[in-house]
Amino acid sequence: MITSHSSPQRSEFTGSLGEKLAARLDMPASPPRAFALFAHCFTCSKDVFAASRIARALAGDGIAVLRFDFTGLGASEGEFANTDFSSNIGDLVAAADFLRKEFSAPQLLIGHSLGGAAVLAAA
Repeated sequence: MITSHSSPQRSEFTGSLGEKLAARLDMPASPPRAFALFAHCFTCSKDVFAASRIARALAGDGIAVLRFDFTGLGASEGEFANTDFSSNIGDLVAAADFLRKEFSAPQLLIGHSLGGAAVLAAA
């Protein structure tokens, strides 16, 4: 059952190339039963419709979701031209480390398109 939850909390953390990465944490209305990490598609952002819709649905089911912009995309710092698949994987590891330090290690990895390949490689 989907219940209401709070609006996403803005966050930032340092990515694999040393740039500040913009993130949003979608929290459920009650204490989370798990934490998830969402990786967006190639040249998309954390705010792409699929990411926000999935995060909202999971938060409604009690799962907190951290979604972030890879280096050089969306609201994150850096130049996209200086990134590659390896730096995307490094950004995912940095996001997981941020979750682990601030909240709890992610129990669920989610990726859309190229983000899916990156979460498989990062796992």
